[in-house]
Amino acid sequence: MTSKARRLTIEITGVILTAIIFGIPFYFIFNMASKNSQEASLMNISFPEKFLLFDNIREVILADKGIVVTAFKNSILLTFFSIVVLILVCSMAGYVAQRRSGKASPFISFLILTGLIIPPAIVPTIWLLLKLGIFKTMFSMVMIETAISMSFATLLYKGFMATIPRQIDEAAMVDGAGPLRLFFQIIFPLLKPTTATITVLSAVNIFNDFVQPLYFFPGAKNATIQLTLYNFTSKYYSSWHLLFADVFIITIPPLILFIIFNKKIISGMAAGAIKG
Repeated sequence: MTSKARRLTIEITGVILTAIIFGIPFYFIFNMASKNSQEASLMNISFPEKFLLFDNIREVILADKGIVVTAFKNSILLTFFSIVVLILVCSMAGYVAQRRSGKASPFISFLILTGLIIPPAIVPTIWLLLKLGIFKTMFSMVMIETAISMSFATLLYKGFMATIPRQIDEAAMVDGAGPLRLFFQIIFPLLKPTTATITVLSAVNIFNDFVQPLYFFPGAKNATIQLTLYNFTSKYYSSWHLLFADVFIITIPPLILFIIFNKKIISGMAAGAIKG
């Protein structure tokens, strides 16, 4: 077997294994969401006697006075505002962290790295939000989601910033550009690959976040899409067909996002890894 044929065989095998690993769980969700209550309770992968996917989705949307629609709205707003704040703050932080060097630089880099390691403190955070009077508000949730994703985004921006020559900064300053104009009109447009990567990855993580809204954003009117899974499970009975229909609805937006922006994610990650 030639090296070209061997490489083609490996690539085909990799594609098949990937399709199996990721396809089987999605098939199971689709299959369960298409069954009635009795069939879904058996938890097997047999085909449903009657295809009820759209009926189950309709029932999920109408359940509990349309809480799924409210949850979708809350999740979309939370994701949008968190991404906007994250991009603005982390792009500027990455620029400063890469361009400026001093005695405090190693300590600041260490603080950024610790953000990837240390988990959020639930009780102190709730206490602080209560003291500030912003507990159970969209503003507090945006700040929390931004803080959780900040270290990863800042490191990506910092890595990509190293590929942009400093001569661009110097030329802009010679032409009379101030710090804000230098960054937003010259540097920030060059960060599009990394911005696209951070947007997609962070949007999926925030949209799918279950733990933070559960602790910091309680209440029916504040429900996010992941928390609606509770509506179809209880101590004595679970509507598995509706639960999986809800999971199916939740899965579609991130899946579409990944399919559309897959190449941008890869290019952005690779671009940020060229220099450290």
